[in-house]
Amino acid sequence: MTLVTAIPDHLQVERIIPASTPANYEPPFPAYSAQFAKDVSSLVMAVIGAQFPSKTGQEEAAISKVNSFLTFSGEDGEEAFGPAFSEWAAVTDPKGYYNITALAYWKSEEAYQKWTTKSGFSSWWESLDTQEQENGWFLEVFFPTMDRFETVFSSGEIPEGAAEMRDGVVGPIKEHVYWGSMRDRLAIAQTDTLKGEEFFKAPAEQAPNGNLSRRIRVPGKQNLAIIRSGQDWADTAPEERKLYVKTMHPVLEAGMNFLRDHGDEVGCYSCRFMDIVDPITRNADKDRTFGLAYFDELASLEKWSREHPTHLAIFGGFLKYAAQLNNVITLRLFHEVLVVKPEQQLFEYVGCHPETGMLVAK
Repeated sequence: MTLVTAIPDHLQVERIIPASTPANYEPPFPAYSAQFAKDVSSLVMAVIGAQFPSKTGQEEAAISKVNSFLTFSGEDGEEAFGPAFSEWAAVTDPKGYYNITALAYWKSEEAYQKWTTKSGFSSWWESLDTQEQENGWFLEVFFPTMDRFETVFSSGEIPEGAAEMRDGVVGPIKEHVYWGSMRDRLAIAQTDTLKGEEFFKAPAEQAPNGNLSRRIRVPGKQNLAIIRSGQDWADTAPEERKLYVKTMHPVLEAGMNFLRDHGDEVGCYSCRFMDIVDPITRNADKDRTFGLAYFDELASLEKWSREHPTHLAIFGGFLKYAAQLNNVITLRLFHEVLVVKPEQQLFEYVGCHPETGMLVAK
């Protein structure tokens, strides 16, 4: 098997920080990385969410409202400014609140900013009044340059997330299935240790009704690490599907729940284990999930991955899963990792409860 590096040629520089790739290393199974055109210097990932005390059907209006902006096509002959790709996901959080979110991607910050203006999203968002809203709203946006973004996929055929905007796929890649491979796929890590800020979780400031009755913008953190790690078992063969549902998914869910409930022990501010949902029916019937987690720095994410029993169970379980299938896997896995500077982050919350997203870091 001929292996290639996940870092594109135009982002390769002389390493100051050595890679962790073992000598003569060959991964036990192949993995791939999304390749973007040279003129793509950055991208945008936005999480636009609505929060309700429970799932009651009220969320239909929120979905419709956000969709009206995402699908904005402009005037006749005008350039389209909508996201290059978007999809909906949902989760019920530990406080029992139902969170429905659109995840949307743009090829540049310029395209995103044009969309916010042209579609009317920006003026609508800024006009939201916490006293008049029946639900909470949150906006979490990341603007990584391409040297601060990496992807890995178990399949080179089906894109996920930002890879929907890819120019191509590279692989099999060599930076895969060894401790440190995630960092080795980041171009910026050739010369930067990506040290983050000291983890701090603020005490909750709770209004009598259990919600924050105001709009709060949370400042960005130096080298905040964001990981979106997804699973798709929709097209697995019956035996593999049974194996995944019985052995892998419960272990994965346990790991995500640990980060959600005890993330402060490992430098994780927020973790949502979300189901991809149909925006019309709101049913989580796609057999696709992902964890979306925010860590104080890449080193904390690495340490949890390398040392904590919850992730060792996931990692070890997957290797056994793959071995049982002779490394012929139809389960599709992916992750995308961003390590961003403070100015490459936007967190704003309108009427959300105090344990929502990065509100814990305010």
